[in-house]
Amino acid sequence: MSQDLVRTTPEAVGIPAAAVSAFVAAVQEKVGGLHSFMLLRHGQVAAEGWWAPYTPDRPHMLFSLSKSFASTAVGLAVSEGLLSVDDPVSKFFPEEMPPQISRNLAAMTVHHLLSMNTGHHTDASEATFKRMDYLLAKRFLRIPVKHKPGSWFVYNTAATYMLSAIVHRLTGMPIVQYLQPRLFDPLGIAAPVWESDPLGVNMGGFGLNLKTEDIARFGQMLLQKGRWGDRQLVPAAWVERATSYHSDNSIHGGSSEWTQGYGYQFWLCRHGAYRGDGAFGQYCLVMPEQDAVLAITSGIADMQAPLDAVWDHLLPAMAPEALPANAPANMALNETLAALHIAPATGDGSSPLAKAVSGKRYAIDKNAARVQSLRLTFEPAGATLTVRDGKGTHRVHAGDRAWVEGVTTLDIDTRRGRDRVERPVLASCAWTAPDTYILKFCMVTTPFVPTMTLHFDGDAVTATAAKVGD
Repeated sequence: MSQDLVRTTPEAVGIPAAAVSAFVAAVQEKVGGLHSFMLLRHGQVAAEGWWAPYTPDRPHMLFSLSKSFASTAVGLAVSEGLLSVDDPVSKFFPEEMPPQISRNLAAMTVHHLLSMNTGHHTDASEATFKRMDYLLAKRFLRIPVKHKPGSWFVYNTAATYMLSAIVHRLTGMPIVQYLQPRLFDPLGIAAPVWESDPLGVNMGGFGLNLKTEDIARFGQMLLQKGRWGDRQLVPAAWVERATSYHSDNSIHGGSSEWTQGYGYQFWLCRHGAYRGDGAFGQYCLVMPEQDAVLAITSGIADMQAPLDAVWDHLLPAMAPEALPANAPANMALNETLAALHIAPATGDGSSPLAKAVSGKRYAIDKNAARVQSLRLTFEPAGATLTVRDGKGTHRVHAGDRAWVEGVTTLDIDTRRGRDRVERPVLASCAWTAPDTYILKFCMVTTPFVPTMTLHFDGDAVTATAAKVGD
């Protein structure tokens, strides 16, 4: 028998609707809102919301939340007898090992990869991923291992790549394929996209794309100790082990939720909770003591803020039993959730300069984005931006102070991906001054909602783009 996520009211599972409203208000105030959230308690969906134009049906880039799924792939491979967490890393890469193997490298095990305690003094990712070629594992294994493995925590995305490479070598397939019949299909998750290296090895530590409900289902499965319906998808012992304390991550300092300890690709939290998370605010937060799960996607810089909002507003309000129905509070919450949105560009619809600049090609000085030229062409209900760079010509249509949906190969800010790919986008535009035009892009499968500002001065234009965290 399978399992589904039933929708209910917050009060039916012991959460006041007003507490959910307070959580939403807090994230609006602190970080300007999220992209989505789903709150589960006792296996039911108590509340959910999407900030339009983000929608439930679109997958979202997970960044390092991918790591928790990679850990699950390792756990399944361990349960099938393909490897042990005590196996040395060198066992799986005999041809990639350096001629001289240091004592610390020889001592590095799968356990150390999982617990981010490889012995590297700093993150090995920059050196490992400096070129996206066939030599990622070889470069990783040639980075000096300064500390005895197990004695020095450092967050290390390249270590997760090595886990993915190990499972790939043992199973003969990328971990996304390995997980499909074992995890994704039973959870009702359609075949996802997971970025790969040129060998076809999934990146492991990043690159997975899932819908918000997919994240919620994964979290609920973890909360149920690996069980989904009448099937044990992941051994309960592995879930317990993966979400237990293995590394002291307080040695580097940081915000509260980044110093509570680290498991096997999971962060430990206050209040007995644990989570997988990814850059710009992708979360799968599991709260066993409250029998609750919270899935979040977003595009924020302050990743502590949503967690603080959970601890301040949701967690203390969770009652052990169902609460009396509260129709007015639920009506207010539903109105709040229905109104969630990311505002399009605001300003004026026209400028005296519009006729002079429309359709004109502007050459762009040498820049980090390798943009060579741009052209802005005005139309009755918006404008089309055409950008030429080292990888070709890219266009996007923007609505006049309103979102217009389309597709584009213009990647203003994905932080990943070395080749231009066609992505869905909603775009809007407006004049913010007679000589200044903005285009706002909502890249709805990514965390990014960048704004490009064009400042016109005679025959010249200055183009700047504001990104997450800027």
